[in-house]
Amino acid sequence: MIIPSWHYLLNKPEQTATIRTQPSDFFVSENLGYQFDDQGEHLMLEIEKTNLNTTAVVRELAHWANVNPKVIGYAGLKDRNAVTQQCFSIQLPGLESPDLALLERDGLKVLSSRRNSKKLRRGALKGNRFKLVLRGLSLTPALVERLSAIAQDGVPNYFGSQRFGFNGANVDAALLMFGGRKVKNRDKRSIYLSAARSFIFNDMVSQRIEQGLQHQLLDGDTVMLAGSKASFTPETNDSVISQRFNERDITLSAPMWGKGQLTSHGAGLVFEQAIALKHPELTIGLEAAGLKQERRSLMLYPLNMQWQELDNAIELSFELPAGSYATSVLREICQVVDGSYGTKTES
Repeated sequence: MIIPSWHYLLNKPEQTATIRTQPSDFFVSENLGYQFDDQGEHLMLEIEKTNLNTTAVVRELAHWANVNPKVIGYAGLKDRNAVTQQCFSIQLPGLESPDLALLERDGLKVLSSRRNSKKLRRGALKGNRFKLVLRGLSLTPALVERLSAIAQDGVPNYFGSQRFGFNGANVDAALLMFGGRKVKNRDKRSIYLSAARSFIFNDMVSQRIEQGLQHQLLDGDTVMLAGSKASFTPETNDSVISQRFNERDITLSAPMWGKGQLTSHGAGLVFEQAIALKHPELTIGLEAAGLKQERRSLMLYPLNMQWQELDNAIELSFELPAGSYATSVLREICQVVDGSYGTKTES
């Protein structure tokens, strides 16, 4: 399946920049949003890794601590072609911590070591901090205006292109699976289901932008509490709801498709049903797979966004909540060429 070029909030950017020409051009630091309690059987390691994905670090930790990889926890997956800082937990009941010097090597550095009473769980983080170098980009007045607009009004909360696979292969695999092809590998099945859900979500967001409704609260829209996964549908969009919406205490949401009724009603429901009807094979397949209806914020608002000009490059920093994509911010700034692969990327 060819993944469409979903609508931009601003016009499609004209400038092109290269990311990841070297690992330090893409720096990510995890923000768990809570402190460890310094007791218990779980060793908590904050690790800085370079050109390593999260699962590779898990394998190294399991070998170092002589444990089953299943007792190792982490809050989220991090990029391989980058410098990233993230925490891992290792369950060591009644055992002393192994020698950290035996773990460290080029590309893997231990930043801190503590104890905690609970294992790190997937998704148990507040967000991530990014510092990115965009090479070949000039800080023109037009670009400053674009960056300022993004800092003020946010970007579409699209799932990144990596979710869909090369040329949409993961969505194609989902369609084949929904058509009866057996997928025994649980990880692959999960990837295909996520791709199908994400495709519908992105299309919902894109159509909302095309109609100029990304900052407009429709009657019956389901909204989310800012910084939370909690959602509700106001009975009416009265002055209190409108004020909370304008202050971004609540934000628009779109469905992550599954079985069950949509929580929207009125004009909001009509809009969402119309988009869903365009993808019957995906919606029916997701419902049959047992996934439940969930919600996700329609817009993404980068926090503490700053930029500075370097030599033929721009350094950009911002914070994003968990589950969102830095590439969704970048696609509104410039056309991106991934230097680690030499290919242009879209999300």
